[in-house]
Amino acid sequence: MGANGLALGTERGTLAGMSKRVLCLLVDGFEETEVVTPVNLLRRGGIEVVMASLHGGGVGGRGGMRLMPDADFEELDPSAFDLLYLPGGPGVMELLRDGRAARLAAGFHAAGKAVAAICAAPLILQAAGLLENRRFTAHFSVHGDLPGALDERVVEDERIVTSRGPGTAVDFGLALVRRLAGQQVARDVAAAIMA
Repeated sequence: MGANGLALGTERGTLAGMSKRVLCLLVDGFEETEVVTPVNLLRRGGIEVVMASLHGGGVGGRGGMRLMPDADFEELDPSAFDLLYLPGGPGVMELLRDGRAARLAAGFHAAGKAVAAICAAPLILQAAGLLENRRFTAHFSVHGDLPGALDERVVEDERIVTSRGPGTAVDFGLALVRRLAGQQVARDVAAAIMA
């Protein structure tokens, strides 16, 4: 059990060839493009993605799309995942108020695992204390709260991956595929979608 109150192991039992696993947190107000696009690309790359509802049940996106997540967060063991993915949208404010996403991000990072955030979600990484002395980007609407945010589509700084918003979701998703499955798989996925 880490100092943040969440158990996060650095190792898990794996079978040869078992794919990497991504935990994607969802609350009402998620940005649809930032969920559907990266999750689709990761799954095309053979990576297991579990979309988890932080509060249980279905979630509604900012544009009115409703998703039925794969699981409720409370039913999952975070140590079974290799990367934490935090999509953006107005729901980020709920994630900040709730506090579990920031604790989870800090725990993943402390365990040597990657954390990815797009749009306004780097605010959660800031709350987790992960952006100090790091290169990162975010949606222009939160640059005032994130001094030092770069004007780049995707920024990777060691185990932290950030991106600007819905318009960069393909680039971001492919960066995550490359990180978890390798350059060739990312090239194959990009070719399949004509990116």
